[in-house]
Amino acid sequence: MMRSVVKAVLLVGAMLAMPGSLYAQAPNWPVERPPQPLPARDVKFPPYEIRTLQNGLQVVVVQHHEQPILTLRMLIRSGAASDPSQKQGVAVLTAALLDQGTATRSAEQIADTIDSIGGGLGTGAGTDLSYANILVMKDSLSLGFELLNDVVRNPAFKSDELERQRQQAISGLRVSYEDPDYVAGLVFDRLVYGFHPYGLPNNGTPESLQSITVDDLRAFHKAHYAPNNAIIAVVGDVTPQEAFSGAERAFGNWASHDVKSDDAGAPPEPTRRVIVVDKPDAVQTEVRVGQLALPRKHPDYLAYDLTMKILGGEGANRLQRVLRSERGLTYGASAEFQALRQSGDFAANTDTRSDATAEVLRVVVEEITKLQRDRVSDRELSDAQAYLTGNFPLTIETPEDIAAQVLNAIFYGLPLSDIENYRELVNAITPDDIQRVARQYLKPDRLSVVLVGNASAFVKDLAGAGFPKYEQIELPDLDLASVTLHRRPSAGVPAAH
Repeated sequence: MMRSVVKAVLLVGAMLAMPGSLYAQAPNWPVERPPQPLPARDVKFPPYEIRTLQNGLQVVVVQHHEQPILTLRMLIRSGAASDPSQKQGVAVLTAALLDQGTATRSAEQIADTIDSIGGGLGTGAGTDLSYANILVMKDSLSLGFELLNDVVRNPAFKSDELERQRQQAISGLRVSYEDPDYVAGLVFDRLVYGFHPYGLPNNGTPESLQSITVDDLRAFHKAHYAPNNAIIAVVGDVTPQEAFSGAERAFGNWASHDVKSDDAGAPPEPTRRVIVVDKPDAVQTEVRVGQLALPRKHPDYLAYDLTMKILGGEGANRLQRVLRSERGLTYGASAEFQALRQSGDFAANTDTRSDATAEVLRVVVEEITKLQRDRVSDRELSDAQAYLTGNFPLTIETPEDIAAQVLNAIFYGLPLSDIENYRELVNAITPDDIQRVARQYLKPDRLSVVLVGNASAFVKDLAGAGFPKYEQIELPDLDLASVTLHRRPSAGVPAAH
């Protein structure tokens, strides 16, 4: 250890003794490119077949015979975006109670049954969909279908289970509301989507959760859980005949019915708005900057995704380079692109010490603007492409991964050939495509900005960063259901500056 220290000291001394012209070159190190990625591994997507039962249930079978394992994954094309007005959290609670007791099995019996065959069972809901997944060995395929059918079609929705889930959810939210990262995400969604369902919290609020009854869950289940609103993927060591026969036996008598469309119309057009959520005890600021983006089915999805990868994603990440590596203003920065069924959004995310908030905000906006102004380099684009194409084989390694890819394509109405041709589609994007997409869809003058932190440490600097107007809200007064985002009507609108 002592020899290493002495050697390091001598090395530093030698560097300091170098002529100025040589030492001045140090900031440009390294001058060499990183090692080139390994050649792409040949990946062949396994064979698949699709059929639709008479009741409208789509059944997808993907053969994957490497291990005697099967995944049964069902999607319901309705999620939190379909929650009734003022009842945010219904879809999530409905899905959470699917495996907590049925008409013929208790929650304990369901758990014991799946454990006895070494399988796994999970349910849940997202923004656009709800799901139930079962993982079984090949010799338990029939039981897997039986269990999936039972939890999806016959949930008991017992009042004591609802109350247990409700209290857990409310307790979790109260903890989350003290987390600046969580709060920044909630407020950002509200700014970007307004009162469109995408702008409201999937998990609800303590107030909305308190209002939900067993009848609400039953009504949501009756309205949305239908075979003509569902897709099931059977992936693994199975033949198409075994899978289709099992699906027919389990779900063939499930009656279809009309399902109300979830289309809530278009979210509001982007508009510039800056919300400062004051948390005086915070030592750093959570920063979110972004706006509406594209839905998943949009033809420019891949080019936009690569644009965001260059801004702040894997393989490139200008935000990380500028904010962390060059300026030391943060430990990490990224840009996330969320593409949903009806719309989408992008958000540049970072955190920084309180007194650097305005500078970080200015740099983030500059980097977004540069994407429009300057053509990206071939190297930047190729690095982002290399990450996506190199990571792709990892996304189809297991039956569960394959099921997710297939269901994702069908759910969003994408050709399944896009999975097989993914690498070619990614590599076909050019720098001109990136600049076209940036100029067409990014609107730097209409960004939504959320800053959660100790407002007194940075609001005085916002005007110098180009944001003289902002609205300040104390964290305890934050109300996502309010137009002003302010909880107390007597207090009027948030402090505007």
